[in-house]
Amino acid sequence: MEAIKERSRSMKGDFETRLYQEEGKKRKAAADIFKSILVLGISTFISYFFSKRGFREANIITVYILGVLITAVVTSQRIYSLISSVISVLLFNFLFTEPRYTFNAYDAGYIATFLVMFIAAFITSSLAVRIKKQAIQSAETAYRTRILFETNQQLGQEQNSQGIISVTCGQLEKLLKRDIIFYEVKNGNLAEPVLFSGQEGEKQDYLAPKEKRVAKWVLENNTHAGAATKTFSDADCLYLSVRVGSEVFGVVGIAIGKNTLDSFEKSIMLSILGECALAMKNDKVSREKAAAALLAKNEQLRANLLRSISHDLRTPLTSISGNAGILLSSEDSMDREKRRQLYEDIYDDSLWLINLVENLLSVTRIEDGTMKLRLNTELLEEIVQEAVNHVEKRSKEHKITVHFSDSLLLVKADARLIVQVLVNLMDNAIKYTPAGSEIEIEIRLQGNMAEVSVADNGSGVSENAKAHIFEMFYTDATKAADSRRSLGLGLALCKSIITAHGGMIKVEDNQPHGARFIFTLPAKEVKLHE
Repeated sequence: MEAIKERSRSMKGDFETRLYQEEGKKRKAAADIFKSILVLGISTFISYFFSKRGFREANIITVYILGVLITAVVTSQRIYSLISSVISVLLFNFLFTEPRYTFNAYDAGYIATFLVMFIAAFITSSLAVRIKKQAIQSAETAYRTRILFETNQQLGQEQNSQGIISVTCGQLEKLLKRDIIFYEVKNGNLAEPVLFSGQEGEKQDYLAPKEKRVAKWVLENNTHAGAATKTFSDADCLYLSVRVGSEVFGVVGIAIGKNTLDSFEKSIMLSILGECALAMKNDKVSREKAAAALLAKNEQLRANLLRSISHDLRTPLTSISGNAGILLSSEDSMDREKRRQLYEDIYDDSLWLINLVENLLSVTRIEDGTMKLRLNTELLEEIVQEAVNHVEKRSKEHKITVHFSDSLLLVKADARLIVQVLVNLMDNAIKYTPAGSEIEIEIRLQGNMAEVSVADNGSGVSENAKAHIFEMFYTDATKAADSRRSLGLGLALCKSIITAHGGMIKVEDNQPHGARFIFTLPAKEVKLHE
């Protein structure tokens, strides 16, 4: 039943289209007839004026030939200029030869005059029609060539398959003045079609199940089918594959109707589809290269991480297991001070491992996008003091000094993560400076940003290292004070956290020597309530 209704709708649409085309042809024919009669009338009026003025018959013949030429230019078909030639000869005979107002002629030479006049008018009209057609064809050729050139330019600017499809179908619609349907191929199957049409009423016909079956057959057989072909000739559209070799990227449908495509339209259409296929091929290659590069980068990061972890975990784990083994075997024979020293070593190594694990977890959360900022209005002095207290428990050999601002500084931040940033910066200063060095922390307001600096008086950071120090897995060649090689995660993590907060982080030289790390956070206005 649905098939019958669908067929009925299709027949109704075809009938309305034919009716509209016939009405258009009738209006065009009526306009051409009116133009022909008007030109003949003007030619006759001018000839009559020439006759009254005593002009020779050759001048009158020239006027009628000119009228035929004008008729050939302003009408759409040659038949009008041909009929105009015959009528011009008859009018000349009727109005301007003796005896007048009859179709007889006393002078036998008029027969040759009529014949020459007709031949001249016919040849002139034929040449005019031919030149007109050539001009139209030249204009169409230039227009179609421009469309092909525009297509090439626009496809080169697109970065994804959706844009490529949109450009291709838009240009085909402009070229052919027909509705275009595009089926993109995804995972070997046709995706949902995209219709480019100015006639919303015909959308259901073009997207009917029978049309989709033809498109699927084109995909499976990699050849054209549908209207104007021997395969599925009852389809409303001509379907062609968008392909490079045997690889099909899509199937395009072109509404044919009753008017088939000419050879030049077909050649331009195939050129556009070829450009589309190459663009989609390049897009696919680019995506595959990007995916391969990302995979290679991830594999490199994973290899670096495993290599660094296996190297850096071995030292503290060996120290912890060795010290624990000494305590288990010789605890009774050791004095209190020696045992305390071993306990402190075990404690320090375990804290280093805990800090390493925290950094690893934070890095993985940032990399996979699962880290969510819990932003609150926080007192910056409290955040700094908490970080200092955390570090002072682990380092007794460095002096840490904090310079607070004269006024209270509030920031919009995740306090837990900012504490981690400060701990990493201070640990970095402790690690790369000798015992007894000073670490100074200063906070102040700079415009609408709160600025925090962590400075040390060690050997500083080399110019080469400054350009890479915030990159993941980068470590300075300088030997660490605690003889442990860093994983190169701490500063990269600091940059990710500060950037996520809308701030910035940088490193510069500390005077007279050492390094100064500076980061900023969005400041909040302090509101005092009575």
